[in-house]
Amino acid sequence: MKTRRILATPAAIDLIRELKAEYGELLFHQSGGCCDGSSPMCFQLGDFRVGSSDVGLGHVDGVSFWMSKDQFEYWQHTQLTLDVVDGRGASFSLEIPKGKRFMIHSRLFTEEKSGNREELFYAE
Repeated sequence: MKTRRILATPAAIDLIRELKAEYGELLFHQSGGCCDGSSPMCFQLGDFRVGSSDVGLGHVDGVSFWMSKDQFEYWQHTQLTLDVVDGRGASFSLEIPKGKRFMIHSRLFTEEKSGNREELFYAE
């Protein structure tokens, strides 16, 4: 069995489903910039364009999760878990008006898991 790169907590899944009901199809992107740019941001599909400088890490409840290549260089040896906390961020992410904010927890892959990871996908 392959080890997934991106997981989500039940609270994150609940919020994703709430956002899907309100906005339709979504995508996540984490740029790795400073401040709020380093947090995962949720967009309505079509409102953010991924490109050749982005790496797809997998899907969370059917929503693709992308990360900039530069940020991925730092996180490539980790498994990420999408979570949500109370508090308003200062970004364009869809959850912000709800008084919530997505965040990431990470843990290093073990040697055993390091060669058994879900394949990445790339923007065209």
